[in-house]
Amino acid sequence: MQTTESTSKYDHLEQMSVRELLENINREDKTVPLAVEKAIPQIEALVAEVVKRMQEGGRLFYIGAGTSGRLGIVDASECPPTYGVPHGLVVGIIAGGDTAIRKAVEFAEDDFEQAWKDLQEHKIDTLDTVIGIAASGRTPYVIGGLRTAREKGILTGCVVCNAGSEVARNADYPVEVVVGAEFVTGSTRMKSGTAQKLVLNMLSTAVMIRLGRVKGNKMVDMQLSNLKLIDRGIRMVQEELGVGTDEASALLKKHGSVREAISHYRGNA
Repeated sequence: MQTTESTSKYDHLEQMSVRELLENINREDKTVPLAVEKAIPQIEALVAEVVKRMQEGGRLFYIGAGTSGRLGIVDASECPPTYGVPHGLVVGIIAGGDTAIRKAVEFAEDDFEQAWKDLQEHKIDTLDTVIGIAASGRTPYVIGGLRTAREKGILTGCVVCNAGSEVARNADYPVEVVVGAEFVTGSTRMKSGTAQKLVLNMLSTAVMIRLGRVKGNKMVDMQLSNLKLIDRGIRMVQEELGVGTDEASALLKKHGSVREAISHYRGNA
């Protein structure tokens, strides 16, 4: 039996009080970062290869089904506003298409051929990287996509929560985070989903930093797409240049990003 399908250490959940439920879920959640920690060498190796290809113009693709697919889409969709990279540099693809983001599409994950068809719509090539996300490590959609990508000379990685899975066998750089039995038996949106989210956070953040999208500890290329981010940008310009609020605001408005505002100010100083 796969670890993700093993029986919960807790039983008679319906008889627990709300406090007991929450404390027990939290107790299990605390084990997840420790499992992720063990996979850091695997994550490091994958990050290094992704960065190498993206520096040459490659893109990063996530493929997955259900919760795993949605997590990939979330991570990909947050890269442009956070780091100012173009849409399409990091792409999340889910079995069943965009409809499956909100509502499960029956049997979409069982098609071995569809992921490669979905990837081809983006004109994928050998500079790109495909990372399959599958808690179970046995999702046909992901296995098929990775297998074909690999055959075509495209770098492959994965994030799974079982050891020795079929998905991992089809990945050049597998990341295996074994979190053990879920609180609700087989509910991999819980600890497994949390583990995948943590790994994706680490992966994309490390990649973007290595690509030069962070200065110091600041998101200097973030998109100024709402008042909160504009306010943050003004404060970043103020702190970096030692100017007043009005001048920082004017610089930011004129140049469109924290990085450009700072660069042009210093260039004209």
